[in-house]
Amino acid sequence: MYPTIDEILDRAHVVALPMAVRFRGVDTREALLIDGPAGWGEFSPFLEYDAQESAAWLRSGLEAAFVGFPASRRPFIEVNATVPAVPAAQVAEVLARYPGCRVVKVKVAEKGQTLADDVARVQAVRDAIPGAVIRVDANQGWTVPEALDAARALGPLDYMEQPCHSVEELAELRSQFMRSGMFIRVAADESIRRSDDPYRVADLRAADVAVVKVAPLGGVQRVLDLAADLRARHMDVTVASALDTAVGMNAGLAAVAALPTLTDDDAMDVPPPAAGLATGSLFVEDVAPPREIIDGFLSVDPVSPAPDRLAALAAPAGRRDWWFQRVRDAHRYV
Repeated sequence: MYPTIDEILDRAHVVALPMAVRFRGVDTREALLIDGPAGWGEFSPFLEYDAQESAAWLRSGLEAAFVGFPASRRPFIEVNATVPAVPAAQVAEVLARYPGCRVVKVKVAEKGQTLADDVARVQAVRDAIPGAVIRVDANQGWTVPEALDAARALGPLDYMEQPCHSVEELAELRSQFMRSGMFIRVAADESIRRSDDPYRVADLRAADVAVVKVAPLGGVQRVLDLAADLRARHMDVTVASALDTAVGMNAGLAAVAALPTLTDDDAMDVPPPAAGLATGSLFVEDVAPPREIIDGFLSVDPVSPAPDRLAALAAPAGRRDWWFQRVRDAHRYV
């Protein structure tokens, strides 16, 4: 049973967080936070999401606020650094926000930039962290031939995240990599979180890795169910952030903490892959004190907003009303 609109809005706070680095074209991240009986939840779909697509984000926030999270299996998780599409000269400054991280995700294929810009950015990561495990995220920005050219230019990569738009293109690119002897994995993000059928990627063998995000998929339990199904289909799973506030990050951390333990051929426990859940480092201010990254790891303990931060970061009245209406619109589809 979901709470009524009045119950949700009576517990809601709308905040606007300034970004230290422009990310996804965003300089200020707005979110609606819900102070529920089970904890704090977040509703913060990106502006391009319509009411029906935003309903999953609302379900996620309501799960956190009114239901709670599954039991944790691990107290700390490894996280990756995230480098937006900044000039190469700015990369070292960004990486300084992620002490000890050995896995780095780099944004590429940004509109208005070139492959040379991407190559310079990735090389700057290698210069700053020798031996770094590098992932690149193209956000559907390339065709199959462009992705192949980029793979050759960018050098050894852990994986390419959503290099192309369609599942069919991902499948073709993965096949081309294998035929060319290029040991680069293909990861799917939008093809899972913005798809009516998140299993189609597995059915077409279009990706090696599923990048799953709690809010767009409808909550922690939904992510755990999906991860179990995709792992059974021989796909690796990386949990990542949807540019969440500290409140939304609670849910992502809870999902990784609750993932079942895997064992390798030698019966050794295999920890979850480094999660994309350290994006709080991209904010100037957040609703809770920053989580400390220690040797590339974060604690999974949940945090709650500080009252003074909620007050200082409160969105203007007009934006508050806009977010309240967005909850009403999404609630029709929950």
